[in-house]
Amino acid sequence: MAAHPAPGGPDPALFANLLCDWCVEPQAGQQVLVSSTSLAAPLLLELQRALLERGAWPLLRIGLPGQEEGFWAAAREAHVDGFAPLGLTEVEGADCSIGIQAPDNTRALTGVPPDRLARAARARRPLREARMRRRWCATLWPTPALAQQASMSLGDFSSFVRRALFLDREDPVAAWRELGRFQAGLVERLSQADELRLEAAGTDLHLRVGGRTWINSDGRRNMPSGEVFTGPHERSATGRVSFTVPASPGGVEVSGVQLELRDGEVVEARAEHGEDYLRQILATDDGARRLGELGVGTNFGIDRPVGSILLDEKIGGTVHVALGRSYPETGGVNESAVHWDLICDLREGGRLTADGEVVQEDGSFR
Repeated sequence: MAAHPAPGGPDPALFANLLCDWCVEPQAGQQVLVSSTSLAAPLLLELQRALLERGAWPLLRIGLPGQEEGFWAAAREAHVDGFAPLGLTEVEGADCSIGIQAPDNTRALTGVPPDRLARAARARRPLREARMRRRWCATLWPTPALAQQASMSLGDFSSFVRRALFLDREDPVAAWRELGRFQAGLVERLSQADELRLEAAGTDLHLRVGGRTWINSDGRRNMPSGEVFTGPHERSATGRVSFTVPASPGGVEVSGVQLELRDGEVVEARAEHGEDYLRQILATDDGARRLGELGVGTNFGIDRPVGSILLDEKIGGTVHVALGRSYPETGGVNESAVHWDLICDLREGGRLTADGEVVQEDGSFR
């Protein structure tokens, strides 16, 4: 059954127009691959309308409630260690893609052994690489499962998402353009730095970014967005870092993560919950033990973690790092089947400095 728009939540028509006019900007005749679940039906139908009005071809790929659990319950070894060739053909044939998270159960994969998930991630790497070579956008639609994960009512969570998307503004596109200008200034400032230092409770991490490219993530790829990010030098991260915001990759709860790094590599790793999963991820491949990304959150419309990394990593006043794959456009060269974002909250006693100059302290930019 479709998740009908909750009162105060995102207007599906406005949301679809934002995705088209700001995020993917489809041209007439282009093929746009759209993937989600049936719970996002209100947005999917409006997105189909918006793409058709712009002369593009919408290719809707809709999953069903329970589909993921059913796949993993019946999957044979060949399904874990491979993928359907037609899936790659479709991704390579599309001009761009839009992925809409709309789960019916955020803990659907809790019972799947972490090593099987890691094997599947390695096997499906060609699919991810092909998708990322084209225009893409990741977003979400409020569902009861996401609201429950956030410990909020569906109405409150839907209103939260609406604010995060800037759909509560008179002109959402103008609001994203304004944030983009602020972030452009931040990019210019950070591009001059060689060494960054991240300090907070349980955290004192040094890493080098000199010569790397900072990306202004202003909603074109992630919606909502609100971050600037780069790829740190692969052998530079040294120190310790604690992540106070829980992560739930694939529905597996992982919290209280603490890492110690030396010469860019994780040498010690602990977690209060989900430590087995953490260790399995680190063992995925050689690149999984190094940092592929450092990001700085700037979206103050997102003021609390809700258990979705798409939202949580953008919280204004936080910094996140990713284990695994670098984004090539940053100049990073780390290769991995993994890209796992982990968030360090600086809003209470934390600080980010660039070559000794304070950039962000206690969640505010200086």
